[in-house]
Amino acid sequence: MSGVLFAQTAYPNKPITLVVPYPVGGSNDVFARLIAKNLGDALKVSVVVDNRPGASGSTGTAQVSKAAPDGYTLLAVSSSMTTNAAIQTKASFDPVAGLTPIALLAKGPFIVAVNNDFPAKNPAELIALLKKNPGKFNYASSGTGSSNQFATELLKVMSGTFALHIPYRGMGPATTDLIGGQTQILLASGPSLLPQVRNGRIRAIGITSLKPSPIAPELIPMATVVPGYEFELWWGILGPAGMPADIVNLLNREINKILNTPEMKAALLREGAEASPESPAQFATRLSGDIARWKSVAKRQNITAE
Repeated sequence: MSGVLFAQTAYPNKPITLVVPYPVGGSNDVFARLIAKNLGDALKVSVVVDNRPGASGSTGTAQVSKAAPDGYTLLAVSSSMTTNAAIQTKASFDPVAGLTPIALLAKGPFIVAVNNDFPAKNPAELIALLKKNPGKFNYASSGTGSSNQFATELLKVMSGTFALHIPYRGMGPATTDLIGGQTQILLASGPSLLPQVRNGRIRAIGITSLKPSPIAPELIPMATVVPGYEFELWWGILGPAGMPADIVNLLNREINKILNTPEMKAALLREGAEASPESPAQFATRLSGDIARWKSVAKRQNITAE
């Protein structure tokens, strides 16, 4: 068994809790369960997924930030944490100083989806339609401060277009109203939208990667019409602040081994993401850089916490 000494005891020697601060079934939950089984096998202990939803992920994240930094309480989140952090003024935890970045799991672009009655069929038609009809159409998100909102607002800034934001309480109701035609546009992750696209309930017309993506190679990047536009969602594992470096490095090493297996690469690709191992230092740089970027977008687009 891989292990390190911590407080005179080999780590790990008891079950590890992996907190998902969102409900069962979302992309954070799916990826957490994929990694938990394999990490448990590698470390020879149980890694138990514990869903603690609430306050757009802040409830579970705050609980982990207050946990003992002994490696037995970890957090599975997406880059939605950084968009939320960009507008929160009264958060009960510091997303940089209050957490320890451990491992990046995967990255994936957003799918640009519309309801089946929407006239645009590709990125060029979408941008032309929005420019011709400022304010006529609306877009859905999973809530104020969500990555969906920030990805769409960034697209609006870079394309010189306008669409009204309709925030929902989660991706489920946002997708339901897109299917029903109450909203017209939704940018969201492959895990959230591809099942609905594949069963014909909504239509995908673009993707937010700079180049065609292996998760949906048939989709045209929005960057072909809006040069430089890119949005990638990421998923990663963090822990409380103050975790010993040897435990962080052990977890990073074992998780990266899992991510480099053909089986895990294939499983993530089926879910709309690509395995993306990074060092803890690289992940920390990504985390702080994203928060700074989204604070700039929030200021320009007047995005504030509800």
